[in-house]
Amino acid sequence: MEIFKQTNFDFLGNKWPFIIASLVLTVAGVVSLAVKGGPKYGIDFNGGALMDVNFIHRPPAEKIRAALRNKISGEIEVQEVSNSQEVLISTSVRDEKGLQVVRNDMLSTLDAAFNPNSGGKLDINTVGQSALADALRDALAQAGAGLSDDQLQNLAKQILTYRDTPPRSGLIRNLDELSTVPGVTTKVLNVIKQRCFPGQFHIGRVEIVGPKIGADLRQQAINVVLIALAAMLVYIAFRFEWIYGVAAVIAVFHDTIITIGLFSLFNKQIDLTVIAALLTLVGYSMNDTIVTFDRIRENLKLQMRGSFSQIVNASINQTLSRTVLTSGLTFLTAISLYLFGGQVLNGFSFALVVGIIIGTYSSIFIASPILIFLHDAAENRRRKARSVAVEKRTRTVTSPMKGIKTAK
Repeated sequence: MEIFKQTNFDFLGNKWPFIIASLVLTVAGVVSLAVKGGPKYGIDFNGGALMDVNFIHRPPAEKIRAALRNKISGEIEVQEVSNSQEVLISTSVRDEKGLQVVRNDMLSTLDAAFNPNSGGKLDINTVGQSALADALRDALAQAGAGLSDDQLQNLAKQILTYRDTPPRSGLIRNLDELSTVPGVTTKVLNVIKQRCFPGQFHIGRVEIVGPKIGADLRQQAINVVLIALAAMLVYIAFRFEWIYGVAAVIAVFHDTIITIGLFSLFNKQIDLTVIAALLTLVGYSMNDTIVTFDRIRENLKLQMRGSFSQIVNASINQTLSRTVLTSGLTFLTAISLYLFGGQVLNGFSFALVVGIIIGTYSSIFIASPILIFLHDAAENRRRKARSVAVEKRTRTVTSPMKGIKTAK
């Protein structure tokens, strides 16, 4: 399928606006990284705790910060998720032992701030299955609705399954809702009301990573990206010529630097999912560049007329339909993830969206001009070498003729 046929756009003649834009983005990203002391790493690389909390009513972020600062040491970040009552709470804990208690401290602090009138009851929105079953066991027996251990565990499981199923997603606003749960009779519901209350929030995912593990993961992520770039350089140099490999790797390195710089400019965290996105983009951008380079090589073998720059420009036009289709469809998928994927996939999808845009234009406006520059430089060196060789041969031929006299 071809969208464009027989195109003849002068891509290389219009390369400077894109090169200048790349320079501006690169400098801005590097300056931002320098000012902020490097990328903003997530707890995957820094170590710490992350708690995803869903509230019934959207709470003020400053109230959460103030409550946690009084209880937990270290840097605390509260990030509100747009168009929802969800809040991401993260804290950097440098002490391995502190990680063992930080979740309980965060939970107890939030409970004191947002559920002050619990009366010693269990929060139905944060309680676990075993704790709920233990809390109901004696009370149900006293109410004449005693259950065996298996029945009690099954009842607790049914209640929590109902709680965690959309549209509730962890939040029961009124205990009377539980009357629809199998096994919750009137007596059971009365006992639940006596022992439990519906809290104002629900704890979603909790991630805890030690600082030593985070540092190891960070170093491994850097090594993986560098190894990927080096392996691709070797492959392209073997498959094509060394100048093709250098041009492709510089373009991919350019894509990676700009993407990381934009993460710094937009104050976004870099975690393991972002590293996965960067590796995806390295492969995607490299593949896009290789397609163009392969067409250039084919046209050179066919002895296409024109200078090397004209051949490169023609090759870009010949692969334009493929580039637009591939990049366009991939971009639609990435932008859908960014818009509807939720907070968990936000960093991953942001890297994909940015990387696809940058990677697509870099294969045309960055890799190709670099290839032309390296090709012309290599040709100039070859011409100089040939001229030097010719000059040496000329000197060798003429030097024996000196001193020979012509007979009279």
